[in-house]
Amino acid sequence: MIEVAGADRYMTLDPHAGQIQGFFSIPGDVLTASHMVTKYINANLRSQLYDPVVVAVDLGFAKKGRNYAADLDTPIAFIEKRRTGNDANAEALTLIGDVQDRDVIIVDDEVDTGSSISQAVSLVKKSGARDIYMCFIHAILSSDAAQRLASLPIKHIITTDTVQISPDKMKYLQDKITILSVASLLGEV
Repeated sequence: MIEVAGADRYMTLDPHAGQIQGFFSIPGDVLTASHMVTKYINANLRSQLYDPVVVAVDLGFAKKGRNYAADLDTPIAFIEKRRTGNDANAEALTLIGDVQDRDVIIVDDEVDTGSSISQAVSLVKKSGARDIYMCFIHAILSSDAAQRLASLPIKHIITTDTVQISPDKMKYLQDKITILSVASLLGEV
């Protein structure tokens, strides 16, 4: 539909599935904002972090999680989860890696309902994590996700403005969230 409407080029930012590129027959740019997040952490939080470790919220995000860990010069751990039915529900089962007595940076591409990332927080906390930080690019925050995130034992959330967070959802997150602008990234391209 985009091509039929007359587009001769497209731009995406951290698509949930890399295969989306295959849907287009026009040239495009697939951008990532992860470097903005890691730059922010290195500049503003790094001195506060105790023996940090990056935790990828699932094995599907392992490769991108590895990029976060490399940019932050930390080890990485992974959460293995399983779908429990024919729907989008998944259950976090196992933590692969060491978070004991370490600050944890949980990374994902998007947070929709907050269920997966909530399970991740619970699992790393049970595994002995100290302070927990959460990073994701797209803050979809449908339903009661903002309230769910606000109730978690996390130190801080870092996300971007690819999706505007409504004022009624921001009231739950104000003290715990930093929103980075992707305007300069999009403007460069």
